[in-house]
Amino acid sequence: MLIFRWIGHPRFLLAFRFLAALLASAPLLFLITGIAAQSLGPDPGQKVTESLGLAAFQLLVATLCMTPLKRWTGWVGWIRIRRMLGLFAFFYATLHVLAFLQFILGWTDLWATFTKRPYIVAGALSFLMLIPLAMTSTRGMVRRLGKSWKPLHKLAYPSVVVAWVHFIWQARSDVGEMMFYGLVILVLLAVRWKWAGSRGMIPFVRG
Repeated sequence: MLIFRWIGHPRFLLAFRFLAALLASAPLLFLITGIAAQSLGPDPGQKVTESLGLAAFQLLVATLCMTPLKRWTGWVGWIRIRRMLGLFAFFYATLHVLAFLQFILGWTDLWATFTKRPYIVAGALSFLMLIPLAMTSTRGMVRRLGKSWKPLHKLAYPSVVVAWVHFIWQARSDVGEMMFYGLVILVLLAVRWKWAGSRGMIPFVRG
């Protein structure tokens, strides 16, 4: 059909990647605009930190949606933006960590404060799992790792779960949004389990 030929055209795929990059950049652009306009409320540091963390989490969830969308629609374009979305997620997560240290936690006596707040431990664990994913996202690393690349990148599954725990742990009264994301993650994990079994979700295990 003509529609399938059209959406498979290299120019359409390029435009789709550009649109995805623009949408992924939107949270940062909104924050920069808010900072310039001084419209982030009475505690801009808190707002910046929370917004960056939420953007990282949303993009990580979006990354995990790409394979199911490709299988359900048969369109390869979803896979073409998966790596980019994952790198955007890591980018926002890094900014979130730096903003948290700068505006909330502080840079002194990190270990004492770190161990007293369980939600920080969860966030740190999720971020640490994202580091090897970002470092091995280049085509060169995919070739070097060979068959070990996919088992390593299963770290995305525990990372998103621990990130959700990080958010739900610090939620006080309004947990509705995080419950929605929790349901989305549960569906994604269930789909992955159906397609690949437990071995398809355990990091460093082939299958």
